[in-house]
Amino acid sequence: MSDQLAQRCVNTLRTLSIDAVQAANSGHPGMPMGMADAAYVLWTKFLKHNPKNPNWSDRDRFILSAGHGSMLLYSLLHLTGYDVSLKELKNFRQLGSITPGHPEFGMTPGVETTTGPLGQGFGTGVGMAMAEAYLAETFNKEEQKIVDHFTYAIVSDGDLMEGISHEAASLAGHLKLRKMIYLYDSNKISIDGSTDLAFTDDTVKRFEAYGWDVQTIDGHDRNEIERAIERAQKTETPSLIECKTRIGFGSPNKEGTADSHGAPLGDEEVRLTKEKLGMDPDKTFQIDDDVLNHFRTAVEKGSELESEWNKLLSDYKKVYPVDGASFNDHVSRTLPEKWEEVLPSFDTDEKGMASRKASGVVINEIADHVLNMIGGSADLTGSNKTDMDGKGIFQPDNYSGRNIHYGVREHAMGAAMNGMALHGGVIPFGGTFLVFSDYNKPAIRIAGLSKIPSIFVFTHDSIGLGEDGPTHQPIEHLAALRAIPNVNVLRPADANETSYAWKCAIEKNDGPSLLVLTRQNLPTIDRGKYTAASESEKGAYILKKEKEDLPDLILMASGSEVQLVLEAAEKLIAGGESVRVVSMPCWELFEEQPKSYRDEVLPPAVIKRISVEAASTFGWHKWVGTEGIAMGIDRYGESAPYEEVYEHLGLTVEKIVENAKTLLK
Repeated sequence: MSDQLAQRCVNTLRTLSIDAVQAANSGHPGMPMGMADAAYVLWTKFLKHNPKNPNWSDRDRFILSAGHGSMLLYSLLHLTGYDVSLKELKNFRQLGSITPGHPEFGMTPGVETTTGPLGQGFGTGVGMAMAEAYLAETFNKEEQKIVDHFTYAIVSDGDLMEGISHEAASLAGHLKLRKMIYLYDSNKISIDGSTDLAFTDDTVKRFEAYGWDVQTIDGHDRNEIERAIERAQKTETPSLIECKTRIGFGSPNKEGTADSHGAPLGDEEVRLTKEKLGMDPDKTFQIDDDVLNHFRTAVEKGSELESEWNKLLSDYKKVYPVDGASFNDHVSRTLPEKWEEVLPSFDTDEKGMASRKASGVVINEIADHVLNMIGGSADLTGSNKTDMDGKGIFQPDNYSGRNIHYGVREHAMGAAMNGMALHGGVIPFGGTFLVFSDYNKPAIRIAGLSKIPSIFVFTHDSIGLGEDGPTHQPIEHLAALRAIPNVNVLRPADANETSYAWKCAIEKNDGPSLLVLTRQNLPTIDRGKYTAASESEKGAYILKKEKEDLPDLILMASGSEVQLVLEAAEKLIAGGESVRVVSMPCWELFEEQPKSYRDEVLPPAVIKRISVEAASTFGWHKWVGTEGIAMGIDRYGESAPYEEVYEHLGLTVEKIVENAKTLLK
């Protein structure tokens, strides 16, 4: 192919981007203009993909971590033959289009992950590379490699400033994830102006210190770009290719300036830019036939690559039928038939156990049967009870290990879990203390938005952790997490509810699940006396029913406080009151139930209600109504043995009874 055609292909990427931004009157033209050369080389010479099947499991993954440059990705998708029409490019950032301001997984064919919040794509890619390494070591044979692909990304100065990039890069370097290649758009410009205002790191030394292979090249020299990627594919470590580029490349008046970063160039500057690039200034969304034909060779090439792989997989299954069937189950997220029968059942026990300990028991039972379950903790394995006995540790010399040590990197852990789930083939989980969910929050939000089935295990869920004090005692966290759309927050009341919480989490494939677990022991509720724990799958259920048609009072709680309301109810009933107890482990699941069921559990006619939770009362008024009482903690905790903290803050059976009698007067 001639250099002239290649140049017109690159300039087509540039002008499609500036035209779309101009039409929308908003967007970021500078990054697509600067990285067009690198993106062109990657997508036409290296990227293994099939535009007609964006879900082919052995495709290379491409992440635009610098998601503000979304028009570069949308242009590539359209030109190479994905189901992204020219009309969609023209509707960039418009209501109802599949070309939103930042790429969104599940909306646009070919978009591997939602990006835009800087650094998220960087961390998500680490998880994708981890999943590839795990599956490759688990299933590949010396002569038949059915898992063999790269994770590529374009990252920006902004990505590298974000703290998550430090965590994720350090983890990737430690794990020697050699199938990761990141192209760094080093244009020295941020929104405020020159990056010298705030970012003067020696990026090369930084990534070399993390254990990455680093190259610095001219990001507009396509031959250099090609050689750099070829070298990166042969390294034994992750690779960062620093592409020295000029933001807004081709714009006569805005190239190399912050003016081209986040605003349209303007009609006159667009015209001047097209003239300078040798494109027709009187045409918008110009795509010449030979340019389109060149890009569209990706369709035939991709089909051939997938066909070859399908033949490889077919031969593999003939020689290794058991592994072949297991591989299919892994990548399709198929659970074993009647897998839920392995969930442990716990006997009634007044002393009981912490729900974190019960969770550890459940994890180990599930792990023996759900073979694609992989996970760990952010340096709190013993506290979170997230270790899987005998399953090995995921390390550079054992990528088939299923226990992951993330180190003290909560934010990177969350993003990596999302990456693993998006990649497919594994069911990831990761643990830390509930108070540190703040460090996971951006990744949880992306998981909710993108319907990613990551499983977060949050232990030490309240003032019940005691002596560690208010710095570690979560207060507002449950309310904050419940406020995130499409996220299930599950706070089980005992070991058996914990078992069913895990069942809900494993079976949910359209969003994240957050298990919220205690440090302190919880009595294992007598299910012969009270309702079966299986009802907890509905999010809320009548744990103890009144004898009358309707109770005079409803006591409701989640987690550790369910035992308090049970004891309070028994005292009130002994005094002649009619009381119902409702366990509410998951508001979100309860809200999914039919209105008839919700009204059965919480009858609208019963307005005298009390909720009890060792956390902020924010949100509970939805359930207790205007006549009820929400008991909780709307202040920080104290450092003391947990029984004393509960007493000090008024979360006691006696206080519940007192409030109930006040309501019942």
